[in-house]
Amino acid sequence: MSRIWAGTDCGKTHHHTLVLDSEGNTLLSRRVANDEPELLQLLGDVLDLADGAPVTWALDMAGGEPGLLIALLVNHGQELVYIPGLAVNRATDSYRGQGKTDARDARVIADQARMRRDLQPIRPGDEATVELRLLTERRVDLVTDRTRTTNRLKALLTSMFPALERALSIDNAGPLILLTGYQTPAAIRRVGTSRLTTWLRNRKVRGAQALATAAVEAAERQHTAVTGEKAIAKMVHTLTKEVMALNEKISETDKLIEGRFREHELAQVIESMPGIGTILGAEFLAAVGGSLDAFPTPDRLAAFAGVAPAPRDSGKVSGNLHRPQRYHRRLQRVFYTSALISIQRDPNSRTFYGRKRAEGKRHVQAVLALARRRVNVIWALIRDRRCYHVTPPVTHAA
Repeated sequence: MSRIWAGTDCGKTHHHTLVLDSEGNTLLSRRVANDEPELLQLLGDVLDLADGAPVTWALDMAGGEPGLLIALLVNHGQELVYIPGLAVNRATDSYRGQGKTDARDARVIADQARMRRDLQPIRPGDEATVELRLLTERRVDLVTDRTRTTNRLKALLTSMFPALERALSIDNAGPLILLTGYQTPAAIRRVGTSRLTTWLRNRKVRGAQALATAAVEAAERQHTAVTGEKAIAKMVHTLTKEVMALNEKISETDKLIEGRFREHELAQVIESMPGIGTILGAEFLAAVGGSLDAFPTPDRLAAFAGVAPAPRDSGKVSGNLHRPQRYHRRLQRVFYTSALISIQRDPNSRTFYGRKRAEGKRHVQAVLALARRRVNVIWALIRDRRCYHVTPPVTHAA
């Protein structure tokens, strides 16, 4: 037997594994619990079937629920490849039958791994990369919660005191501190500008006088209390506290990310790129697995990041490009956001962006073109282990 393929349909409590030989014949089909003893028994049985032949394990998830299975397979030196769930669903339509079962999905996964040679290998990251991934994912959750809470706070404040909502920038710390003490027009008018300024200064608010003046002026424009003002004011106070707590958590997470990112061997190289700081740099490392071993060319990295357009030609239509449907969303965000920032900070990026705009490209198209160019740059910098310089280094002939 030359090789066998083990396709696994991953689940939360159980996995289903189906093993095929080189002819596509089923050698084993088993549902196993997501526990170490059962998984080790499965591994041993599959290796016995292989009888010394190499085994390729194909999974429809690269992390999360099959984390224990991946760790066991890696520890035993097994080859792992990843086939996305979307690819499995589309491939299923070409197989006989219309029912959906875990066993059928596992067979499709194994058969696709048997026929295809373009599947991405699963490479477990090191401790630093795993920690960066967890921290950056945690930060995304916190920022999402803050955005939702802030929007709710603005909506409530508008329903009760629209003039104050217009006058304040709730994204800043000063207005949030003000809302913890005073929410209604009557309360702000009673305290007055002088006392409110002192109250804010005692809480170390920058621009206390300007903030107090803006709040009192807004209060002077509204002398009517809306229905339910007292209940709305209490909810505004509660949401304000929640936003401030989320700001503190995000700040703490940013410090953890920065400390872990700077310990990575590629941190200095990545951060030398204009527009990439510690947060975007950490998200980049988390997305690529801590290295570019899985991306032998910059084209592979650009396709993975979704900044390389995919052709859609048919018949007489050619040169029709569109955004790919499968790509790493957060990695695309890293390259797009850093490209936007680099236009302001890097003359090379600014010149390239201006040239694309002069060619007639829209703003988003020009930024994506710049992001694609920057993929080549950062890939080469990481390959050569050197930092970015605005002026290319001068090379001397030997």
